[in-house]
Amino acid sequence: MRNLLFFVLSVFAAAGSHAAAAQSLDAFKQRLERPVVCESSGATARVVIDEYGDAASAVESAAAAGRHFYVKGYRVCIYADNGEEARAGAVAARNLFTETFPGIRTYMIYENPYFRVTVGDCLTVEEAIILKGRVSATFPKAFPKSEQLSLADFSR
Repeated sequence: MRNLLFFVLSVFAAAGSHAAAAQSLDAFKQRLERPVVCESSGATARVVIDEYGDAASAVESAAAAGRHFYVKGYRVCIYADNGEEARAGAVAARNLFTETFPGIRTYMIYENPYFRVTVGDCLTVEEAIILKGRVSATFPKAFPKSEQLSLADFSR
């Protein structure tokens, strides 16, 4: 998984010629490098980022060929319902989440017959479990969900 993270970061490095993409990459790196302190134990965790130039050039050539990259990732599902008020409930859950947890992306999806709201762009199930722990006070029925994530999801 660590190599996958390096690959994703290399993708962003390949997009460095675009100012917006470079700013997104820098923000993404800063967010990853920010130390996280566990509230219960006081332990600190930190991510160290290494970028590899050969991966960036491979992604650049694939992008020039018009390929889209997807990775197996995870999001946290905070709402799923198929009742009469499912759409309104999904909108309310998405709005509550964006107010409570600004900066974390939300996705409202309709997959017949369910309206779902998922949050986050996690590369590992561990990252999704940590996010679930953060949101479970507000959304007690939240659960990690495996999804295909576009590498573009990480550049926004």
